[in-house]
Amino acid sequence: MIGSLRGRLAAKNPPGLLLDVGGVGYELEAPMSTFYGLPATGEPVALFTHMVVREDAHVLFGFATESERRLFRGLLKVSGVGPKIALAILSGSSVEDFLRVIEAGEAAMLTRIPGIGRKTAERVIIEMRDNVAKLSAAAPGTDAAAMPGAAPSAQSEAFGALVALGYKPPEIARLLKAADEPGISTEDLIRRALRSAAKA
Repeated sequence: MIGSLRGRLAAKNPPGLLLDVGGVGYELEAPMSTFYGLPATGEPVALFTHMVVREDAHVLFGFATESERRLFRGLLKVSGVGPKIALAILSGSSVEDFLRVIEAGEAAMLTRIPGIGRKTAERVIIEMRDNVAKLSAAAPGTDAAAMPGAAPSAQSEAFGALVALGYKPPEIARLLKAADEPGISTEDLIRRALRSAAKA
């Protein structure tokens, strides 16, 4: 099992990224909570990882902090929640915000995330409630250093990231139109769009 990677950020296209570790390129998928803290392409970065083995592929997921990885692993144990939904949950909220939702039992907040219906939201709350104390006490781990760099095509990259997270094109167009402004980075554009979606 690959537990962590340290190398050079070769490419980033949310939710995917390519990490060059000693000449070997590792393709990873990461939640937007991790993307927000990634450095510019070409800069060094360290990520915690989790590998999901499927019949048709081995998929490596990267996280800026141990808390994020711990939450991701906890979500995978919930019946009906796969990597895509777990990634969407982490992309739509911080670990702290998610724990508050669980403690408050706010299923409606979770149903705003693509792929999560009422029954799945209630199951997540019930099954994750026992893990709240453990997740709250988790060590923060090592953050991916540096500020995110501006993307040359923020709109198109943000659109692709939101499609990958399960949002429908018409809704994405509406969210991005409301969130866009001159010179905005891909990460900030996605962050604003996700916040708007959560309030809808």
